[in-house]
Amino acid sequence: MSSAVPLVVGLMSGTSLDGIDAVLVDFSQSQPRTLATFWQPYPNAIRQRALQLQTARDDEIHSAALFANELAHCYSEAVGQLLASVGVGAAQVAAIGCHGQTVRHQPATGYSVQLNNPALLAELTGITVVADFRSRDIAAGGQGAPLVPAFHAAVFGGSGLHRVILNIGGIANLTDLKPGRPVRGFDCGPGNLLMDAWIERHKQLRYDAAGDWASQGRVLPELLQGLLADGFFTAGPPKSCGRDEFNLDWLKRHLVGGERPEDVQATLLELTAVSASAAIARWCGDPAELFVCGGGARNQALMARLQYHATNCRVASTDSLGQPADWVEAVAFAWLAWRTLRGETGNLPEVTGARGPRVLGAIYPR
Repeated sequence: MSSAVPLVVGLMSGTSLDGIDAVLVDFSQSQPRTLATFWQPYPNAIRQRALQLQTARDDEIHSAALFANELAHCYSEAVGQLLASVGVGAAQVAAIGCHGQTVRHQPATGYSVQLNNPALLAELTGITVVADFRSRDIAAGGQGAPLVPAFHAAVFGGSGLHRVILNIGGIANLTDLKPGRPVRGFDCGPGNLLMDAWIERHKQLRYDAAGDWASQGRVLPELLQGLLADGFFTAGPPKSCGRDEFNLDWLKRHLVGGERPEDVQATLLELTAVSASAAIARWCGDPAELFVCGGGARNQALMARLQYHATNCRVASTDSLGQPADWVEAVAFAWLAWRTLRGETGNLPEVTGARGPRVLGAIYPR
């Protein structure tokens, strides 16, 4: 299936559970051009239901189906606001690329669940929807994630320099772009997920703006080493993770009691910085440039720690490459949807471990 209309909406609601990133992207040129952006925060009730669905509970299938329907309405509202902001009608849009809300990620047992109702979203918007991007890669023996390295390579590659792209959302993943070598990429551990959960528990805040609260604490060396002892950090790629591995229960198992909350926050920030930096050093080598995207790029304390650990490497946000850090993942799923419509592959087998390149996603026509 192909489309002559070069406009695609990308929707991303990630592991951080903060809301919906919506972008309108023009693919008429060699590089994608973002025409409009819109962010819609999750209402607290939706966020709490998403958190509850992260673990098994009574009547889970019914609750998940209702949540998916509700989420489709939220997605539709975000699309409507996005298109209205630039006066674009539904008929002018080729597709919506919608990642959905991950509630389980178990590639070792053959599945990953992103809640969504793409059929309902197509009905509500009158726009073709491309969804369920991970399943085909997993069916081909892959992890199903991360999928953004293919986009990173297409948009940020070709500089002639050894460059790493680090996406810090709820989970952190990286893409290694070294000239003359196949693209590498993998999840490297928790990004903002644990920091967000900890500050919400103790300060009733959704996130630690600029890392200010973490900056009031001090790193607890024994706690940090205990967290880093988890086997995920030393496992080689391909690998991916989610709330299944990293959550508050996982953190509590490493606490002895009596720690100052701000010291735990400082340690969690350092965990993100150290685990990412160690993964880069071990699996990527010595890059000249490290560009950060996702919400973590706005955490000044975290960026400073990344620069501290990457002593011979320039550290900056992807803003400086013409792709605003807050919107890179949403643009990536617009890009993946555009490739699906054109029958082009979207995964990188060397990243996910799949048996070969695959066209990703399922198409729900308008």
